[in-house]
Amino acid sequence: MTLTVEQLNEYAVPLARTLGVVVVEAGPERVVAEMEVRADICTLGDTLHGGAMMSLADIAGAIGAFVSLPEGAVGTTTTESKTNMISSPPVGTKVIATATPIHKGSTSQVWQTRIEREDGKLVSLTTQTQLNMWPRG
Repeated sequence: MTLTVEQLNEYAVPLARTLGVVVVEAGPERVVAEMEVRADICTLGDTLHGGAMMSLADIAGAIGAFVSLPEGAVGTTTTESKTNMISSPPVGTKVIATATPIHKGSTSQVWQTRIEREDGKLVSLTTQTQLNMWPRG
């Protein structure tokens, strides 16, 4: 499915809007999204909450799966996700998520998302499985 970055940002899921996720690149082989680390998405110590990290990764991987759907598929949903949290960026910084496919099949896709700080330091690594959804009937 071909969607522009502008369309993906304009019609973003509510959680992406709440977190302030901005898609900067989206294609079937790579998705890049950014997010400012704000105090309201941090944990104690003013560092990014793990749930916000996982959500950013899920959003980036899901966008990749969505723009890579096989012809005739109508959507995608996350069925499994595993995140290794490596570091916790402080409030006031930006994190960049880069999602790339590991497997793209007719029933499922597997995407891996690296989240890094602007200086390139690894924040987290997520691998998620997306189910390709087909029309009923």
